[in-house]
Amino acid sequence: MLSTSDHEVLGRSIMTKCRSMAWSAYVSRFRAKAILLSNKWYGHGQFWVTRSSPTTQKFSHGKMDLKVKALTSMNSNDKKKANLFAAKKERIILPTYNDDLGGNKYHISEFLSQPSGIAAVLNTKAFQSFQSLDANTYRCELPKLQFLNFEAAPLLDLRVTSTDEDCLVEMLSCKFEGSEVVKEQNNHFSAFMRNHMTWGGAGAESFLEVDVNLNLTLEIYTQPFTMMPTSAVEGPGNIMMQALVDKLVPLLLQQTLQDYDEWVRKQSYTLKSF
Repeated sequence: MLSTSDHEVLGRSIMTKCRSMAWSAYVSRFRAKAILLSNKWYGHGQFWVTRSSPTTQKFSHGKMDLKVKALTSMNSNDKKKANLFAAKKERIILPTYNDDLGGNKYHISEFLSQPSGIAAVLNTKAFQSFQSLDANTYRCELPKLQFLNFEAAPLLDLRVTSTDEDCLVEMLSCKFEGSEVVKEQNNHFSAFMRNHMTWGGAGAESFLEVDVNLNLTLEIYTQPFTMMPTSAVEGPGNIMMQALVDKLVPLLLQQTLQDYDEWVRKQSYTLKSF
């Protein structure tokens, strides 16, 4: 038989054990709810948030800690990117310029090796500013763009390589100048452009051909786009880029042809002045 004091000790022990079991069950339920909440809010295994480092939250009671670690999409391995692409090739017939003896002169290759020809293929008339960085590299600032309360100035570095057989224009870098918010966007995209110009034929069959390729890589880091498949961004983006290239390439050819004609006329006038 147990004494009264023994009964009291046993009772206290049972009550302590019950409290311990109840607390363990509560913590287990809390842990499960926290995991479910994290999965519902952030997604399973991939947490699309904009913080640059993992975040740890602690829920403590006495000596027990529950840690929920939120992984972030800013990890270089988890970045979601859309790759956009557009291309167009087009050819135009070149005019034939003859001197008084009936021979051909002022070939398109000669024009494109001159400063006026380089300005033509770069279409510097559309730039806010234009400066030479070295023998064949140029920094071009486009007119400022305004969106809501933000103002951004696109800045391009372009390289022109001209030979007797072709002329190649490559975009080495593209970034935005403006406020800190605008500059921050430079970390979330990259662009590459290549315009390969070739010519051929003779007389009335001579032609100028351009082959333009434009590539744009965008980091998808804002909602609701992070919750969509990449194709939801790439599909409309490719359509818009292709429409832009389809419109700009013919305009570039026509402008180059117009500048070429003006250059020839100036050269002819200079020769007649002597």
